[in-house]
Amino acid sequence: MHCIGISGATAVPVPAYAIVLARREHLAALAEVELSAATLFHGFAPAGPVLGEHTPLEVLAEAQRERRLWVALTDDVPVGFALVTMIAEDHPHLQEMDVLPGHGRRGLGTALLRAVCAWASEKGYREITLTTFRSVAWNMPFYGRFGFVEVPGELQGPELREIMEDERSRGLDPLERVVMSCKIHPVATP
Repeated sequence: MHCIGISGATAVPVPAYAIVLARREHLAALAEVELSAATLFHGFAPAGPVLGEHTPLEVLAEAQRERRLWVALTDDVPVGFALVTMIAEDHPHLQEMDVLPGHGRRGLGTALLRAVCAWASEKGYREITLTTFRSVAWNMPFYGRFGFVEVPGELQGPELREIMEDERSRGLDPLERVVMSCKIHPVATP
């Protein structure tokens, strides 16, 4: 299966919002977005203390410089973001995607995911991976609608196994976590 909804555009229109590559001035707001989005998991997923964590500013700054960080903006204020890390030279991994709860269910997650997949396609990557909760309705099923499929443990490379081990060591239940992958259609060059 392949990621759907891929376009060559880096900005994805959503009424009243803009999905763009993050600028330096957006970074400080992203911890609040991440922590607020994590509150949605209370009572749904046995995530423990990891729900109180946020991505370090230096990780966000590096991703912003390398153009691997997108934000959902309203009035130039970040209300969501998607962060891609490179777990190997040619292997992008969607590390984090969050939207403030008050801005949820408006297509921002979809728009962020499409921007990430469009970037991966433009860069010529063949797949993108992520980890998510198996039993939370707006996680695994959401990504499945866009062509992401589960990667069984025996097919996970060392980088993905390392991510799963890191999540386990931070208190996430490995039985509740799933690795997913989506094949990317490369952008045709003229």
